[in-house]
Parts: sequence; C-alpha cells; structure tokens
Amino acid sequence: MNEQKTAVLTDSSCDVAPEFLQKYPEIHVLPMHIMYPEKDYLDGVDIDPLMTYRRFPAEFPSTSTPNIGEVQEMIERIRQEGYEKIIAISISSGLSGTYNAIRLGAEEIEDMEIFTFDTKNVSVGTGIFVIWAAYKLRNGATYEEVCQGLKDKIWDSKVMFYMDTLAYLQRGGRIGKVTSIVGTALRLKPIISCNTDGIYYTVATIRGAKMAKKKLLDEVVKFIGDDPVWIIIGHGDAEAEAREMEKMIMERVKSKRILYIKQITATMAVNTGPGLIGVLAFKNP
Repeated sequence: MNEQKTAVLTDSSCDVAPEFLQKYPEIHVLPMHIMYPEKDYLDGVDIDPLMTYRRFPAEFPSTSTPNIGEVQEMIERIRQEGYEKIIAISISSGLSGTYNAIRLGAEEIEDMEIFTFDTKNVSVGTGIFVIWAAYKLRNGATYEEVCQGLKDKIWDSKVMFYMDTLAYLQRGGRIGKVTSIVGTALRLKPIISCNTDGIYYTVATIRGAKMAKKKLLDEVVKFIGDDPVWIIIGHGDAEAEAREMEKMIMERVKSKRILYIKQITATMAVNTGPGLIGVLAFKNP
C-alpha cells in the first residue's frame, strides 16, 4: 500500500537478502566502498564477499562509508521515483560513519521529510529494521507510525555472533587487543553483540566451535524469552555451520519465523573474516 510514498534508505552493510529487496522495492541501498590497490569497489555492485575471502590473508582491503554527495544523489534518485518521504536506517554510529554521512546529507535537503535512525546494531541486526519498516509501510502504517515504531523497538533486535579468529576485528580497530590476544592464544571463541551504545562487547567466552554454537543459541534463547520472533542467520563463508545452527534453532525456539540464511556482505566480511556464525532475533515483529 505505502500510501504516503515513503522510501526506506539503508547501506549495503545491512545484509538484507536479495529476495526482500525484490519484494520491497521501496528499499534503496547505498553501497559501501571496499578499496583494493587496483580499484575502489562498490559493495554488492562489482564485488561479492567470496572475492574478499579468496584474497585473504595476502590482501586486507580498507572500507569506507558512502560520502555526503553519494547520499544526496541517492535521495534525488528516490525523489525522481515518486517518493515523498524517506526513512533512513543505518548501521550503528558507534561502528561506522554511515549514520552521520546520511544525517548530514539529509540535513541539506530542505524540501523532503527524512527521518534518520541509528540502529545501534550491525549487519542483519540493522537489516531487520529495514525489512520491518518496509513491511509496516506496505501494510498501511504511516510514516509517523513507522518512525515512532523504530524508536520503540530498537532494543527488540539482538544479533550475536562468533568467529574463527578475532584478527580481522582487531585489525579494523573494532575490538580490544587484549581480547584478541587471549582468543588467539587460548583458542577461545567469544560471543559478541552490540551494547546500548552500539559498540561491540563480549557476551560470553567459550572454548571450541561446537560449544560456541550451543552457547550462542543459549544466549539467543535467553534474549527471546517467550516472545514470538523473526530470526535471520548470517555466516561468513560457513554455510554448513549456518545450516546446522538452523536445525538447532528449529528444535529449541518455538514461536519463530526464520526469514533467511545469508552470507554476510563484503563490507562485513572484510571486518570479520571467514568462519563467522551469527543469529539475529527480532522480538514481537
């Protein structure tokens, strides 16, 4: 329906699955930049995650947010498509400059109503708000109702994940060196999430991949409680592990809808490396 002609703007690190982008054409995605010596690639446009994995460990690219000019170009494109309002949903401002780039770009647009929302979350933890906003708009919610709903539901989204190594987070400055050193030396696998400031923190620390998956699910179940949930499983070149996690979720979580299982986007892959398993739970969708 979307009678108010409202678009949803996000960036490529949100990890919205292609089928949902097709289902909700009001979603518009700003590509992040992935910079190798030979070229500045656009995430999801001319580079995919598997390309980055193949070039590890010899090459570690840098990543960059869309600039203000790119934000404004996208806003103009959205306007030309007939949209009159925009809800912009971004990765945590504590982990990326994307939110500020979108906010500053939007502030210079005087003749269009634009709401910017900092999810304090990452990857599918951000993407779930994008999907939820598009879903609500399509089902008759007003621009104002969706904006307020995002504020009300910000703590209903929780993504938790673990990785084979913390070296990639350490290299990108996303996690403390002490945690990285301990994890490498003792083969411990921390389960990581975002706190209320939108910064990574360690939920728990487990030795071994098998125990890590079980503990990850334990923590997700604890967060869910008895609430109905939407679930997304993200992985970093680890589909078999993700499918095993899906089976575990099917056995333990009652009132759920698993929206999809997805290889995380190239931008996220650069900063986390291979072997990541993550679970997003979104309560009372």
